[in-house]
Amino acid sequence: MELGAGVRYFNTETTNSYLSHQYHITPGNLRCNRATSYAFFRTPRNPIRRASVQVSSISTDSISKVNLMSGDDYLLDLELSSLSALCPLDGRYWSKVKDLAPFMSEFGLIKYRVIVEIKWLLKLSQISGVSEVPKFSREAEYYLQNLIDQFSLDDALEVKKIEKVTNHDVKAVEYFLKQKWQPHPEINKVLEFFHFACTSEDINNLAHALMLKDALNKVILPSMDKLIRALCDIATSTASVSMLSRTHGQPASPTTLGKEMAVFAYRLSREREILSQIEILGKFAGAVGNYNAHLVAYPEVNWPQVAEEFVTSLEISFNPYVTQIESHDYMARIFNSIILFNNILVDFDRDIWGYISLGYFKQITKAGEIGSSTMPHKVNPIDFENSEGNCGIANGGLSHLSTKLPTSRMQRDLTDSTVLRNMGIGLGHSLLAYKSALKGIDKLQVNEASLYADLNQTWEVLAEPIQTVMRRYGVPEPYEKLKELTRGRAVTRESIREFIEGLSIPIEAKKNLLDLTPHTYTGEAEELTKKLNLVRSLVNDAKRS
Repeated sequence: MELGAGVRYFNTETTNSYLSHQYHITPGNLRCNRATSYAFFRTPRNPIRRASVQVSSISTDSISKVNLMSGDDYLLDLELSSLSALCPLDGRYWSKVKDLAPFMSEFGLIKYRVIVEIKWLLKLSQISGVSEVPKFSREAEYYLQNLIDQFSLDDALEVKKIEKVTNHDVKAVEYFLKQKWQPHPEINKVLEFFHFACTSEDINNLAHALMLKDALNKVILPSMDKLIRALCDIATSTASVSMLSRTHGQPASPTTLGKEMAVFAYRLSREREILSQIEILGKFAGAVGNYNAHLVAYPEVNWPQVAEEFVTSLEISFNPYVTQIESHDYMARIFNSIILFNNILVDFDRDIWGYISLGYFKQITKAGEIGSSTMPHKVNPIDFENSEGNCGIANGGLSHLSTKLPTSRMQRDLTDSTVLRNMGIGLGHSLLAYKSALKGIDKLQVNEASLYADLNQTWEVLAEPIQTVMRRYGVPEPYEKLKELTRGRAVTRESIREFIEGLSIPIEAKKNLLDLTPHTYTGEAEELTKKLNLVRSLVNDAKRS
């Protein structure tokens, strides 16, 4: 049988194909109701014998019906649920990423388009040169604002019904608004000024900018902050816990566990600050960026100034030099910044994975949880593995966005339109990675006994400070002498002491070396860790200035 031969065509006659989920909208919240059907695949009727299986004992979050057909064809009718969603973000991981849905979903895109259209009509009513749109009464302004505040799933579905006829998503929003406000006598007089002088991209670029701004400020950046704070907490609490370093995987100069956590907290904090400082840009200059239609209709109006006032009123920076589209350069910067943040997190995930493997951390278990299906003793570091994997998936999508979006043929092509609909995937997998890492961190318990034992077995790490002191006092060939003592041989406390005793160096220097142990040879690691919060504050203040 050929791959995919079982699916003949896509049936949308009996299904709501507008949105993946039903949502109950409350202020600041978007909840999923899994009772809605998604989309059905069916095959033409086939005379070949057919076996049908009805699954009735599974909950509403499970498959509602499975019909199996023998031969080359099969029929599979599923209601959308955590088991039938194609994307795991909408299925298995929905509870962890649903906070992004109000901003990054189809519902979110429609709502932000509505916001831009209504705000533009209100702006037109404030321009003295556009006398055909007189200033609205407070009552009319209230009704327009109320549609924004109370925009619901039913409203979004109505827009999708109109789009089914228009086959144009932005035009559907315009028609929806005209229908919505036709009964209002004051707004009815200016209905044709919805979408006045706009190209679809005037609406879309601002909608996408608002979606991204709110998703970052309300979900992504706060999640990054939680992760950074968690690392700062680990760093502070383990600032003085000595740990063997492992450069190239081999025993190296000791550090402290806290200082190594501080490194990641500092790196992530810097990138988070860089991300938060990137300007989000918008345009509102018409079909090719020149205000052509605007100027013909109202030649006396300063349209570039009006556009700048309008864009900045949405708390978005204004881009004055554009084609039909805003160039998306700022998006590339945002996505590249998130990619780097995620890469730093992958570095952390892998190090923690290694420390768990070495026994430096234990993982707190919960009753009933299973680590391995066949080895009862195992507690696998699955949260850090999940975080690493999702950072990779996120970065794959974000990388394509950052390289594709800044390029557009001449004044416009449509490749950015479909690509931009996938912003939520990169952000969703990033959010999932952050939450997985936080979950893993919450399970960690420092195993100081293991850290101590590891250091106690590696006295050879003192070869570095000994040969450095020997250099200071002019002892010939210090490196070579320590190489002879340590390489390929078992090094013990006693052999190190014997070597130090035989050195021709000042008594005080010799005493300091004799007092040194792998546990105390940590340099400024503890002090550096204690300064972490001060350094982060200085960096953040510098970024804001």
